[in-house]
Amino acid sequence: MKIALAQINPTVGDIGGNTERILQSIDRARGEGAALVVFSELTVFGYPPKDLLLRRDLVSANVAAIARIADQCRDITAVVGYVRPDPAGAGTGVYNAAVICRDGKTLGYYAKMLLPTYDVFDESRYFNAGTETGVVSIPDASGGGSLPVGLSICEDLWNDHQFDGRRVYNVDPIALSVEAGARLLVNLSASPYRAGAQRNREELFSSQIREHSVPLIYVNQVGGNDDLLFDGASIALDAQGNVVARAKAFTEDFVVVDMETAQAKACGSVTGSTGQIEPYPERIDGVHRALVLGVRDYLRKCGFSSAVVGLSGGIDSAVTGALAVEALGAAGVHGVAMPSRYSSDHSVEDAKQLARNLGIRFSLVPIESAHQAMEALLAPEFANGASRQRAVAEENMQARIRGNILMALSNESGSLLLTTGNKSELAVGYCTLYGDMCGGLAVLSDVPKTVVYDLAQHINASSGRDLIPQRTITKEPSAELKPDQRDQDTLPPYDVLDPILERYVEREESIDEIVEQGFDREMVLRIGKMVDRNEYKRKQAAIGLKVTTRAFGTGRRMPIAAKFHP
Repeated sequence: MKIALAQINPTVGDIGGNTERILQSIDRARGEGAALVVFSELTVFGYPPKDLLLRRDLVSANVAAIARIADQCRDITAVVGYVRPDPAGAGTGVYNAAVICRDGKTLGYYAKMLLPTYDVFDESRYFNAGTETGVVSIPDASGGGSLPVGLSICEDLWNDHQFDGRRVYNVDPIALSVEAGARLLVNLSASPYRAGAQRNREELFSSQIREHSVPLIYVNQVGGNDDLLFDGASIALDAQGNVVARAKAFTEDFVVVDMETAQAKACGSVTGSTGQIEPYPERIDGVHRALVLGVRDYLRKCGFSSAVVGLSGGIDSAVTGALAVEALGAAGVHGVAMPSRYSSDHSVEDAKQLARNLGIRFSLVPIESAHQAMEALLAPEFANGASRQRAVAEENMQARIRGNILMALSNESGSLLLTTGNKSELAVGYCTLYGDMCGGLAVLSDVPKTVVYDLAQHINASSGRDLIPQRTITKEPSAELKPDQRDQDTLPPYDVLDPILERYVEREESIDEIVEQGFDREMVLRIGKMVDRNEYKRKQAAIGLKVTTRAFGTGRRMPIAAKFHP
């Protein structure tokens, strides 16, 4: 039996567009002699649908699409993810479901049993939990009998007691499917990307398969939807838990695997018919590809075709500019340098050189006249201010002038403004509201400063030349808002700051736990307080692309008006 893994990039709510992509994949699978074609979780609706699930017209359109899909399934079976209304209207009224379509009919349904409600997931808010095991017999296209297939959806496959840190539920959908006679497991998934997680993901799946000795087809969504990035990398595992096929990561793909039906009934043998076992990208390459995909899909799915980037000559704006060009093409990116009286000559030169290297449109808009005008306007108000507060206000004034210019250019051209701040700065509030935080997408907001440097080196290595000027990489970072300013005037060195932030933000470790690992208590306390008191800034930041285990966004919901002692 040939099985097709259709790894497509749906857009949330685009029922018509998603359905057309599904129909095209069904035709392709039939043409390649597949008996079964499998799609990802909620393929028809797109994942995550969030409060669009409250739109009954969209839910109805998604149900109507299933009829079109079933009609297309002549001499082939398709398993498609969609939103299934509860016939009784109980609970939330809908299920996260898979439908089995063949010869113009729907042969059955399966509703997701395990509904994740942690990190970026909030499925109990929207869906009823399924209660019935989904095992269905799939006929072979060649007439060689049929195969009992056990269906599951994403989290259903993640319940594994062998792995510390995983949630252990009181029901195991995989074990139930095997007990019900499944000789092949099929999982429809929308598993968000996070750096370094792929190996653990495949090891967990392999452990499940080895326990049950039944092969697995796992089809994962690919593409960016808002802050979440989906890496695809769909896989087929044999009954021993070995990967026999893997789709490409961070792009649409279509993979066909062969299953010998007679052998499968006995031992679950699966082989890759095309021999396609695509290598999964190494960690920094994965972050690189994820961010490019995120920029491209966010702009495309929101109706933008071009972007504006403020180029300071520093590392963050350089990396953001390079990622934007890779996502959109050089013609779709406009770089803008806005020097002040404090900007160094080399910063302007580096911004110009970057623009030349990337082949993008470049504008130089000095802010000195606007800066002087603002200083004159506010001089009477600033005359009696405290010196420290006045100094901060004067620094931020420059950032806000730049933000105003960039937003004006964004409005005038219809381009989206990309913000350039990194996770380290956003964590401790080393950024200006309505200044460098202006924009529609925060590309690096989940990328620590040390990783930004790694990305710069990787981008240069991948291109075979210094797209990002070496001086941009090697010079000491500075906001250049006052004479001889350096980031380390305010912050610890980034190679010290970032490990502390990872422990405090991503791992939720206490001050004592971090100090026990050799960090200075006073420094850790200071950083913890900076993180906590700048929550109000992060609530007003542009949406950012998630690449770590815990980003400042959907999965981190902290109060602003709160009082506690770290």
